[in-house]
Amino acid sequence: MTEATAGGPALLLPFINLDPPDHDRLRELAMRPFGPPESPGRVDALRPWLAGVTDGLIDGFAGKNRIDAVAEFAYPLPVAAICHLLGVPREDEPRFHHWADATVEAFDPTTGTFEERQKRRSEITRELGEFLNTLADARVLRPGDDLISGLLTDAGPHGPMARTDLLNTAGLLLVAGHETTVNLIANGLLTLLRHPDVLESLRHEPDLSIPLVEELLRYEPPVHMLTARSTLADIDIAGTTIPKGAPLALVLASGSRDPERFTDPDRFDPDRADNAHLGFGNGIHNCFGAPLARIETQVALSALARRLVNPRLVTDPPPYRPNPTLRCPRHLMIEVDAIAPA
Repeated sequence: MTEATAGGPALLLPFINLDPPDHDRLRELAMRPFGPPESPGRVDALRPWLAGVTDGLIDGFAGKNRIDAVAEFAYPLPVAAICHLLGVPREDEPRFHHWADATVEAFDPTTGTFEERQKRRSEITRELGEFLNTLADARVLRPGDDLISGLLTDAGPHGPMARTDLLNTAGLLLVAGHETTVNLIANGLLTLLRHPDVLESLRHEPDLSIPLVEELLRYEPPVHMLTARSTLADIDIAGTTIPKGAPLALVLASGSRDPERFTDPDRFDPDRADNAHLGFGNGIHNCFGAPLARIETQVALSALARRLVNPRLVTDPPPYRPNPTLRCPRHLMIEVDAIAPA
């Protein structure tokens, strides 16, 4: 992190962009207040709260027979969840939504030249860094039960987390955790609408959401590829040697449909056994927020299946954002006959 002359920190280097040992130390610190082994029930305990927010959003569909499921549901739910986890006041959620959208847009080459997009990205990260820094100052004076407070007060062997690392970690959770979950929920609803038999099963069997989300992560993942990777040693693959230090692009979505690994890989099958997908990556950089994304999507799709009466797509395929890495409809217009009570 650097201090900008205009005043305020600019987020630069979250731990996902680091190698061990710095990566391992910071990831362990971030995980302590977020999940197991130190906080094993934190994310799962969010289920009732998530169910309430989900039903509130669906209640807002009342009186409508046409809904944009991205703008009216898939976007607001994850931003509410990540703000709740970080301890961000509800009235500031729209600002976080803006920052997350603008950050992703800055990576889209159709939105301007490289220099223009870099300038926008710097402005966004500075604004976000200033906000998170102010929030952290408040938590120093009055810690709460939120993730930022946990990182500031960690009494473990490597804690508490330094302010620079804390702000980068919180910024990472906001952008990566929000945007990818939007994609997962929207892709999930689209997939269910294309498979009405599975949608009907989920309506009557809410526990189906657990294997269904795993199959969704394989079949239509939110992140299709990872770039900015390089080899740490020479690697032999199919008779070709990739030399140490070579840049790599990992096409996760393709790997999860490898016909040598999965039977009938282009078929959506929630009952699929041995579903070792790459939807959350793998290895030491496996998605940090995976437990939260899983629960959010399970709750969201179960509630939509239960409460939307005769949902159907208005346009198929829907319009997509022109982004080769993050795959999600820009809009997902659906029509419904009614909204069932919660």
